[in-house]
Amino acid sequence: GGWGWVVLAATIMVLALTLAFPSCVGIFYTDLQNEFHASNSETSWVPSIMTSVLHAGGPFCSVLVERFGCRATVMLGGVLSGLGMAASSFTQSIGQLYVTAGVITGLGFCFSFQPAVTILGHYFVRRRAFANAMSSTGTALGLCTLPVLGNYLHIELGWRGSFLVLGAVLLNCCVCGAVMRPLQPRKHRGQPLMNHGPPPPEEENVRKEKGWVRTTWSYVLASLSKHMAFDQLCNNSRYCMYAIGITWMMLGFVVPLVYLVPYATANNMEQGRAALLLSILGIVNIVVRPPFGLIFNMPWFKGRHIYVFAAALLVNGLSNSICCIGPSFPVLLTYVLIYGLSMSVVGSLMFTVLMDIVEMSRFPSALGLLAIMESITLLIGPPLAG
Repeated sequence: GGWGWVVLAATIMVLALTLAFPSCVGIFYTDLQNEFHASNSETSWVPSIMTSVLHAGGPFCSVLVERFGCRATVMLGGVLSGLGMAASSFTQSIGQLYVTAGVITGLGFCFSFQPAVTILGHYFVRRRAFANAMSSTGTALGLCTLPVLGNYLHIELGWRGSFLVLGAVLLNCCVCGAVMRPLQPRKHRGQPLMNHGPPPPEEENVRKEKGWVRTTWSYVLASLSKHMAFDQLCNNSRYCMYAIGITWMMLGFVVPLVYLVPYATANNMEQGRAALLLSILGIVNIVVRPPFGLIFNMPWFKGRHIYVFAAALLVNGLSNSICCIGPSFPVLLTYVLIYGLSMSVVGSLMFTVLMDIVEMSRFPSALGLLAIMESITLLIGPPLAG
């Protein structure tokens, strides 16, 4: 309650500007191919690298969150993503676009997205399932509005002018980060749980006797253990199965978002009508996710989130077979509706299930390791499909 609702609104906006943004790049596919004489597979590396870096930067993001807090990290991500897209409008080769739109913008998305999700988990405890479901509507909001905005900018300004304007739009992540006020730590009575005072003389002498290489190696291992939950992967079987399943899922989960518009336009569908399919997908998510959040927050679903999540994943995967019927608008509309419904459940429960599996104190590092694993399949998924 209280300021938490403001943080929730800011998180919705951050997710709308980050997670949904790679799908907007598909509108500019034809222009990028003609401008840089690139193939379909070469062009698909742009959103693929962007999405992969968004997830692979998790450990770096975790370090920044610990050092500077969620608010500053989200604002830094907004600056990076905005500069990356603005620089993309001046690129002269597809390779330069990989760096600006792929690496720089993707890293900015990572620094904005992950701290926003993390701080939301601290603000909401009893209504956590509802808060996560509501925040996931941000992705749907982006899917609904960004393709329409991108299509309008594409018609009026071309792809270079569109990238410049979209870079300015991404700077709004800085505004969202500014309202993510950190929670005040609770005061503990009695003896503190951890002694943060200077080490005793014996410990200091032992530390000085260690070699430089050994000290550095120990620091690296400690950092990896702190910011990447390898202990959870080895000792927590539920987290291990969850991480492997999500990693495999991401191989094809974002492919429809990347290729739906190019697939429709390649089969003689109008550009505006093809972009409308992505907007419909976003509308379905916006309408469905809040009721799902209320339903999944009911006491009966406590401990059963994982089963609903698995069933939704199964339906989501099978829905892709609908595209085999044909490329007509009614067929693709049916596909978008079924895919959107199952995607809504998956998006509503993804972080809730992870918070059920690991403790909140280990959530940032668990999310960081999961993001690294996801980035591999996210990187190769769209080019492999292309």
